[in-house]
Amino acid sequence: MRRLKSIAVVGVGLIGGSFALAMRRAGAVARIVGADRDTQALERAAALGVIDTAAGSPAEAASGADLVFVAVPVRAIGAVLHDVARGLGPDAVVTDAGSTKADVVRTAVEELRDRMPSFVPGHPIAGREASGVEAAVPELFRGARVVLTPEPTTLPEATALVRACWEACGARVTAMPAPAHDRVFAAVSHLPHLLAFALVSEIASRADATEMFGFAAGGFRDFTRIAASSPEMWRDVALANREAVLAELDRYAARVAVFRELVEKGDGPGLQRLMTEARNARRAWAGGKRSTSDE
Repeated sequence: MRRLKSIAVVGVGLIGGSFALAMRRAGAVARIVGADRDTQALERAAALGVIDTAAGSPAEAASGADLVFVAVPVRAIGAVLHDVARGLGPDAVVTDAGSTKADVVRTAVEELRDRMPSFVPGHPIAGREASGVEAAVPELFRGARVVLTPEPTTLPEATALVRACWEACGARVTAMPAPAHDRVFAAVSHLPHLLAFALVSEIASRADATEMFGFAAGGFRDFTRIAASSPEMWRDVALANREAVLAELDRYAARVAVFRELVEKGDGPGLQRLMTEARNARRAWAGGKRSTSDE
């Protein structure tokens, strides 16, 4: 890809910071400007060399940027895009890292208006339990999937630029419509996070929670690992993708009810059959994940 003169990163946390570091390591950008509502985080990003310059607002960061990368919680994207639009140059491209896409597209239409063709919605499928710019690493996106959900009106050259940036970061890029993205990720990402939070919440609410957690081992740790993620981010994701998340919660509850009935009836063969089917599906997915080549 061509080397960009300047990119603006709005939200210099784990995702925004890692994108900046990955672009810098790839030699894909000359200058990185950061903006963040948390001034201490912004100062820390500059001190760590994640960004070159700290801007006072998203509009200031966007001024002169070839690419604006918005990495804030989904409920904050509208206000950020509104501000970014005031500073965009005529050829600038805007993209985001929100975990939901249909709502982001609707918001972008309202806030970017005639600049909407230069907006490429995106979602990097990567993260860590830790958050904040201190957790940012340039390797975060290497081998990770990134989904882009351009609209029919999105400029092809804008999509091509965002794809090239993610590929420079080492990611594997896929494109799909925004509604399809939200249905898929309600099942394989948003639902698991809610379940992990719910399980830890339920155990923590018990009078003997300390004792219970004291006996928890690898299985509990593996299942609940993602409950250490940002509550603010996952609150916003669940509410932004409410309909799809509710549908997945209902489907999961129905399947749990089947397992409960089998346990209640003492139906060992039926329980083993469903567990075997699940195990085989999990093994097939894990094997395919290891062997799948880059797209």
